[in-house]
Amino acid sequence: MLDLKEIFSVSLILFSVIDILGSIPFIIIIRKREGRIEAEKATLISAGLMVGFLYLGQSILNLFGLDVASFALAGAIVMFIVALEMILGITLIKDDPDAHGTGSIVPLAFPLIAGAGTLTTILSIRSVYAVPNILIGVLVNLILIYAVLRSSSWLERKIGKSGFAVLRRVFGVILLAIAVKILKSNLLIT
Repeated sequence: MLDLKEIFSVSLILFSVIDILGSIPFIIIIRKREGRIEAEKATLISAGLMVGFLYLGQSILNLFGLDVASFALAGAIVMFIVALEMILGITLIKDDPDAHGTGSIVPLAFPLIAGAGTLTTILSIRSVYAVPNILIGVLVNLILIYAVLRSSSWLERKIGKSGFAVLRRVFGVILLAIAVKILKSNLLIT
């Protein structure tokens, strides 16, 4: 059953984890290095990864003998760390510098947009929210991702570095609160 409150919550959680606005400086570096960003390709590959993990993530867990509550707890811890990175302006989780490919796929679609944090979050929120609401939240974020990728140079000029720093910290605090909520609700289950 579609629930606007759930859709809004899922959209906000994913928006915070993906942090597409906070990633604009990195997107600009990729655009300069590669010559251009293939927004459609990056968005479609990200969509495939996110939706695929939404449906296959449980099977992957079963393969390793894990339950959703344990994975949700692990995901909440990852979200907590990502939130700390956003708030404190530090890097605790580093990307693989040897991962090469086209800039629209590696590192843009994966791991920047649909990386470990996003995939963990999708499976974690599945334990709290209905799948149709998650799918709509993913779609909302994919639309925002596409819009940001298409307009990254314009956004860079309009918002500026200090504006992005403020946005990143605000969404970091929201993400931290969400991580604590998921931790609390799943600690009671186990």
